[in-house]
Amino acid sequence: MSLFKVFNIASSAMTAQSHRLNVVASNLSNADSVTDSSGEPYRGRQVIFSTLKADENAASGVRVAGVVHDPSPMRKIFEPHHPFADKDGYIIKPNVNVVDEMVNMMSASRSYQNNVDMMNTTKSLLQKTLTIGQ
Repeated sequence: MSLFKVFNIASSAMTAQSHRLNVVASNLSNADSVTDSSGEPYRGRQVIFSTLKADENAASGVRVAGVVHDPSPMRKIFEPHHPFADKDGYIIKPNVNVVDEMVNMMSASRSYQNNVDMMNTTKSLLQKTLTIGQ
């Protein structure tokens, strides 16, 4: 594999992890909201990744295949005086687990940083290769 392909692979991974961080930020900011812009309770979202294939034998990166709603059940909280409470006094809160989202955020940021480090190492190797003939 050419060293230049490393830049394409790492940059695609950085783009995918950046998208993942945006989704995590959205989940965290709506973790306690009762409704979203459509009036329905907010549903957590998760990013689905897939590989980019250069040919049938080798992968050439990663991309975001889609963003899906988290299928886990919504939280029901008893607050009878809340304006959005149903007839039984329950409100529906998002299915976002803040601890899981923080772990997801740490994982995405570390993956992003690993790809930055890989690009810097490759750049350093290429620069050293250029100095061999001097």
